[in-house]
This record gives sequence, C-alpha cells and structure tokens, in this order.
Amino acid sequence: MSFVKPLGRTNLLRNRELEEFQVCDRDLSDSLLQEYLTVDALAVDTETMGLIYQRDRLCLVQLCDPKNRVTVVRIAKDQTEAPNLKQLLETPSILKLFHFARFDLAMLRQNLGIQTTPIFCTKIASKLARTYSSRHGLKELVLELEQVELDKSAQSSDWGNVANLSDEQLRYAANDVRYLVSVRQKLTNMLQREGRWELAQQCFEALPVMVTLDLLLYRDIFEH
Repeated sequence: MSFVKPLGRTNLLRNRELEEFQVCDRDLSDSLLQEYLTVDALAVDTETMGLIYQRDRLCLVQLCDPKNRVTVVRIAKDQTEAPNLKQLLETPSILKLFHFARFDLAMLRQNLGIQTTPIFCTKIASKLARTYSSRHGLKELVLELEQVELDKSAQSSDWGNVANLSDEQLRYAANDVRYLVSVRQKLTNMLQREGRWELAQQCFEALPVMVTLDLLLYRDIFEH
C-alpha cells in the first residue's frame, strides 16, 4: 500500500521556524537506521487518530537522538510492519525516551508489533521527582527545564491524512521529541539527588506489563 502523494523514501524538510528534519514513508530508511543504531539514547513519540488502541490507528512515529537528528515516519493506513523501526526500537543498547510511554508503547505494539525496550518515561520521572508541582504535561515540563514554550495548537488535528500533513503539524510532531534527551538528563539528576532513581527504574521496567494489561482491556486489577 502506498500513500496518495508519496514523498519518496526520505525528504528533507526545511522551515524557518525549525531546524532540518527528515520525513520518511512507512519505515525508517536504511541509512537513518544505521545512524540511529550508533546512539545510546533516542527520543520517541507517536501521533494517532485517537486514544483507543483497538480503534484508533497509528499515523506518525517521531525520533530524535542526542545530536538533534529528528525524523518523522509516516505510517500508512492498515500498515502492520516497519522492520527498520522494529529493529531500532527493540535494540537493547539504546534507551528509548518517551513522555507518557504507556500510550506510545501500546500503539507501537498494537499497530506494528514492536516490543520497545529499554524505556525511560519523562512523565513518570517528573511525577516522582517534581513533587512540588501537579503539572507534568510535556509543555509544562519543557517550559520549566528547557525554558522553551512548545506550541500545542496542532495537538488535536487529523493525523490520518499523512500524505498531506501541514508544516504546522510536522513542526508540532518534531518538537514533541526535540527536547526529551535534555529533559531526561535533568530529571535523572533530580531523581538521583532525591534518592528516587531506583524506584523510577522499577516503574520503567513495569511498563511492558502495564501495556499488556491495557491491550487486553484489563482495568484496575491492583485495586481492592
């Protein structure tokens, strides 16, 4: 299956408001895969048609490494495989950074059969470390730790029209991974300082089990 208006294997997008980033169709290109396999950490995010795993499909997968190389992969409707993404996200030597990993992990597994590992979730880390705040969204986290205000105006939009996404949508998608590498390091420092690093690690390790329960539609099994 191909897109209505394919961009080719990769396309370099330039925008005056944003640094360069790559856009790929259906899967990460072979050359980008080899570049990303050399890093020790990788920020990951997804855009979907909604929040219900069994109903709403995966539309985009965004990546950013410590060198600020950002890639947006467009996922076709009914696509069930992305071998290069699978290899990258299942590589045990690369730490995958998410904000609210539980949702993205479930979407990647449900749509592409990807069992992502190992994992760092900045939302979990923020809740464990930033106990002085009740605001743990990505926008608030990046504003406090990076002094950057993210534009969230494109958050609720039609991501399924992958062949015709606007510059605004692509800019939004790219920015959701651009700051996670730096945020992760600052949260790690806070967790270690407050003696909560080991607890955070245990939470991250539990995420695959939580995802399995979510996909099987179990709810509140740890409650009374």
